[in-house]
Amino acid sequence: MLQPHHRIAIYMEENLDSDFGKMGFGIMRYSKNTISCVIDSKNAGKTVREACLLPFGYPVLADIDQAAKTGADVLVIGIAPSGGRIPDSWLEPLSKAIQHGMSLVNGLHDPLHEKFGNSLKPGQWIWDVRQPGFTPAIASAQAASLNSKRILMVGTDMAIGKMTAGLEIWKWIQDQHPNLNSEFLATGQIGITVTGKGIPLDGFKLDHACGAVETLVMGAATADIIIVEGQGSLLHPGSTATLPLMRGTCPTHLIMCHRATMTSLRTSQKIRIPPLKQFIQLNEQVASACGSLANPSTIGIALNTSLLDEANARRAIEDLEAETGYPVQDVVRFGAEKLASLTVQ
Repeated sequence: MLQPHHRIAIYMEENLDSDFGKMGFGIMRYSKNTISCVIDSKNAGKTVREACLLPFGYPVLADIDQAAKTGADVLVIGIAPSGGRIPDSWLEPLSKAIQHGMSLVNGLHDPLHEKFGNSLKPGQWIWDVRQPGFTPAIASAQAASLNSKRILMVGTDMAIGKMTAGLEIWKWIQDQHPNLNSEFLATGQIGITVTGKGIPLDGFKLDHACGAVETLVMGAATADIIIVEGQGSLLHPGSTATLPLMRGTCPTHLIMCHRATMTSLRTSQKIRIPPLKQFIQLNEQVASACGSLANPSTIGIALNTSLLDEANARRAIEDLEAETGYPVQDVVRFGAEKLASLTVQ
């Protein structure tokens, strides 16, 4: 599918500056492919840096026709709307991309191959990332038998930075301890796209979800350190993703992810985020199942401070450390060493 020589255009229409652009943000941060442009008519004429908080100089263009002129041969849908559905308004620009000879990377629930498969020319393809590739066996806590450190990223909400923090920590381990066999296991569409492997956890039926995670983890059985990308939150009423991750991973450690100043769920303001130390203990207790499975300990807290200036970000980190007693760091802003170094001890 996606190969290193492919030039990418990222479709971000009206979402370059919104939380729903997280697929595109992840591609910009971590893809090894050349990114020729970003498509968003609302911010056309700017660079990404001028349009949002990300520090990239990619040009923002108005439409697919302009993107095709940059030599892009793959269009990545960079938007992840609530529910993961493809709006009808996107079908025309996606069809036009295919007419221009582009292949498509689709991280949403609606498969595109059945819509556009007959329109593909030789060499073109559609990668529906969120479609499961196998039916796993029922999980049986096999991962608990491994000798590896299995570090599961958990969080207070969806879209809180679990994948980003996990990738930053994994990258630090790779750079600083190249002799350690470390793996990042992707469980969502962004992680799969940038690493080229993983499972689309929310594409599996409920009965198969734990087994899918277990299959993924057992496939990395020889690794010394396994970082498992988190999904959802035990706190979120619309998410069941954290539990199969805990059961399939049998984690030895957890890293809690949280956004600074956030006191309630982003889409459910009535649901307050409890004191973080209590929520950390809840995650440990659920993962342990009263000691019947793993007994994970929490390494620390990855704090997303992107909405704060640097002085207030450092103050938020210090305050949360004093409140919880755990090491706290914004691994994107200030580097991953503070938390990542604890994974190799």
